[in-house]
Amino acid sequence: MLATLKILWNSLKMALLELKVNKLRTFLSLLGITIGIFCIIAVFTVTDSMENNIRSDVQALGSDVIYIQKWPWGGGGEYPWWKYMNRPEPEHKELKVIQDKVQSAASAAFAFSAYSKKIEYRDDYMDGVEVMAVSQDFDKIQNPAIINGRYFTGNENSSNVVILGANIWEGLFNSSDAALNKVVQVAGRPCKVIGLLKKKGESLLGGINYDNAVIVPYGYGRTIMDERRFGDPYIMVKAAPNVPLVQLKDELRGVERAMHRLRPREEDDFSLNEITTLSDNLNGLFSIMNVAGGIIAIFALIVGGFGIANIMFVTVKERTNIIGLKKAIGARRSVILMEFLLEAIVLCLIGGGFGLLIVYTGTLLASGSQSFTITLSVKNIILGLSISAVVGIVAGFIPAFSASKLDPVVAIRSN
Repeated sequence: MLATLKILWNSLKMALLELKVNKLRTFLSLLGITIGIFCIIAVFTVTDSMENNIRSDVQALGSDVIYIQKWPWGGGGEYPWWKYMNRPEPEHKELKVIQDKVQSAASAAFAFSAYSKKIEYRDDYMDGVEVMAVSQDFDKIQNPAIINGRYFTGNENSSNVVILGANIWEGLFNSSDAALNKVVQVAGRPCKVIGLLKKKGESLLGGINYDNAVIVPYGYGRTIMDERRFGDPYIMVKAAPNVPLVQLKDELRGVERAMHRLRPREEDDFSLNEITTLSDNLNGLFSIMNVAGGIIAIFALIVGGFGIANIMFVTVKERTNIIGLKKAIGARRSVILMEFLLEAIVLCLIGGGFGLLIVYTGTLLASGSQSFTITLSVKNIILGLSISAVVGIVAGFIPAFSASKLDPVVAIRSN
């Protein structure tokens, strides 16, 4: 056993020496493996990062929350917008009915937004800001991350107070400490800053972009904005603990239809939207991306496998004399087979390692310019190295098998 390990160790050193001596040949042989591993791991890394981001967004937006809106969230197929255009907008008075009658709801809140507003502080200002007016319990459903200050209290529904998104307070004050308790102009009206939001980044699911938004109480917001005109009002309802979303949805549908006085045969004139609908659509897209990336990688790996097989055939030819000597002094066929298989695996692992290094470098460069973090996971590293090893075994088996079958006398005499 010790002798076998010694032979394999010497073979590994010889393989590394061959790589060093024949640099160009090695580079061309490993290029296919490098490209193949890069393609498949890059695709898996991006899709895994997107999936993690989506799961985080679903958690933040609420996988147990129903959004009552005029417009349904888009799905596959035709979108009959003309059917939804004449639907009524959700109204604030519906919120009280839902809170009283929907037993499967833990919390409910009303909200509407106005876009492209101006926020001013002294001589500085920021344009294109979204102003959100929200009712009480909004924080129990959306849980906005406040890093400094506080949320609205129960008696501040009509008070001129505001919570600033990260891009807003960074642009006007540079720090959250400097922004707290200052008075800013929101749509031309003075508001006291009582809270600052943590920077979140954009979501793949869309939804609320808190970084470029400010939040005001609903009662005050309706005095500076028209909720019926371009306000896109909606009601958010969070399910009670251990209540299935289907049960909440059915109960909401019954209450909404009763409020809208719809007959049994009439269609709903409202939409009950949920985050899981959007995440399921995106998960399907990511699956297609994984398949497409896998197909591309398979072709690249096939080309790389042929390159490895070629270099191994050349290596066997160059070492025919040495193989004959080893067999003449008692080396078994299995040792010769393992020797060349090990060399092929090492070649592929080196190529796969370069591919993983390129992916890792790409994640470092991309993370700074993306709204979500792209990371090369340990799972994908193991997957890349495993695929490299399998390609090495497959590509190196025939050359290694032919080497193990050489007749020692014929091999020694060969030139």
